[in-house]
Amino acid sequence: MRGFFDFVLENSEDKIAFDGSIYNLDELKRILDKRGNNLAKEEVLEVCLKGYRKYGEAFFEKINGAFALALWDGKKRKVLLCRDKMGVKPLYYAQRENKIFFGSKIKDVLEQSGIEAILTKEGLCEIFALGPAKSRTTNIFQDIYEVLPSEYVILENGKIKKTIYWKVESYEHKDSFRETVEKTAWLIEDSVKRQMQADTPISTFLSGGVDSSLVTAICARELKKQGKELDTFSFDFEGNKKYFKANSFQPSQDRPWVEKMVEYAGTNHRYLECNNENLVSYLYKAVDAADLPCMADVEGSMLYFCEKTAKERKVVLTGEGADEIFGGYPWFYKEDSFALRAFPWSSDMKIRQILLSEEWIKRLPMLECAKEAYERTIKDTPVLDGETGREKRRREIAYLNLKWFMTTLLDRMDRTSRYCGLDARVPFADERIVQYLWNVPWEMKYKSHRVKGLLRFAGEGILPKEVLWRQKSPYPKTYNPFYEKRLGEELKNILTRQDAPIRQFLDEKKVNQFLKSPSDYGSPWYGQLMAGPQMLGYMLQVNYWLEKYKIKIKE
Repeated sequence: MRGFFDFVLENSEDKIAFDGSIYNLDELKRILDKRGNNLAKEEVLEVCLKGYRKYGEAFFEKINGAFALALWDGKKRKVLLCRDKMGVKPLYYAQRENKIFFGSKIKDVLEQSGIEAILTKEGLCEIFALGPAKSRTTNIFQDIYEVLPSEYVILENGKIKKTIYWKVESYEHKDSFRETVEKTAWLIEDSVKRQMQADTPISTFLSGGVDSSLVTAICARELKKQGKELDTFSFDFEGNKKYFKANSFQPSQDRPWVEKMVEYAGTNHRYLECNNENLVSYLYKAVDAADLPCMADVEGSMLYFCEKTAKERKVVLTGEGADEIFGGYPWFYKEDSFALRAFPWSSDMKIRQILLSEEWIKRLPMLECAKEAYERTIKDTPVLDGETGREKRRREIAYLNLKWFMTTLLDRMDRTSRYCGLDARVPFADERIVQYLWNVPWEMKYKSHRVKGLLRFAGEGILPKEVLWRQKSPYPKTYNPFYEKRLGEELKNILTRQDAPIRQFLDEKKVNQFLKSPSDYGSPWYGQLMAGPQMLGYMLQVNYWLEKYKIKIKE
């Protein structure tokens, strides 16, 4: 989606641009029909326009979906920009003279508006201190703004008004464990069924873990009722069978579990594999897709797999978001997370500075940037009245995950899929699931002292027990040592170029020393997956990004 509205030239006719999907479209049609609108055959744009005319901005809260929209209100002569509650679909904008430029990508806005790509000091600090996450309250590029998740922005009479129209609410959870399991199971199934609605055959990403397996099992069952077979796709990396070593983050490889699920659900399955050369080249394609440095090979490989999937299917359902909602990460229950006053997935700034020159370490207030972003989020956490101590802290950790870690992964999923024409949907990120689970006590989520215990109980009867109770294993990555070597060579070659923009930020002696030391996969640089090789990949992405966009750095 891209375009602009001109306050001088636009007439009284309402206009709308829309990107994404509305999953409760039939429900919205019924609501509007009761109020005298004939919408039985009308599509998304007309539903949104007529819903807005009837309810105003309050209509957006009624939408269950993943969307971004830009609307010209001809009668009131104002522009309204809105984004879905979870922020699945992106939306950027800029104002220049009498025009409002908008787009799903930063590049869309830059190209249309003619605004120069100027990197602010605050934006540069975020790239190195917080990336691949971003705070969304800082402009990475000067004069380019992002609509936040669950926000609408009104531009009228030269003024800008921003409103958050939805937020999780804290209240006492009164359902019994049995009731909680039943409601959780119903919400998941209903969300999956809603997101199965498409004009083209659907598919799923299947890792063999509980999240993707639940989505797959529900989809396969529903399609079988129609006499259809579900297509599924799984991912791995060349050489992993030889080089994989189990650790606490990735205790086992996925393929044996995928095979169990394929047999159980009766799906038509494709095993996709990425080699080292593709993994390196897609580092840069991932920047093209995101318009920003991103999750290095974790993102590049997803782009590669989405591209392969898109050749066969155009809609795919994924298990993204379950870990953040059901408490699947170690920092939800590890003792050190409760004492830590920093982002648990990126807590040591020294690791982030390990390749940087001393000059830039002094110039960039990286620690202050991360601390401010962290404290702002903690302050915004909707705590329960009277809640103190450990449970209050656990709620803060959960909110950090929703606002930062989950959003980063949703960004990755959307950017990589949309770039190759694939519609990737995330049923677990349904706001009804997020809201309900927000208030479920930890002892229920961690039932039987198992990570995501509640989710597993909710999946009883849907999945085989061995899959249902399998130990969590995250998105796969390559363990091929030649990949890290290849990255090191690439970075050293770049540093020999006097015009390479990354040179000004890195200390070549530090880089060489780092490359001589074995990477520690047990000490992640970001999250559970991004260790030494991914930090090298991220620096390569930063260099490519600065060059491609001809970025000027504002002093």
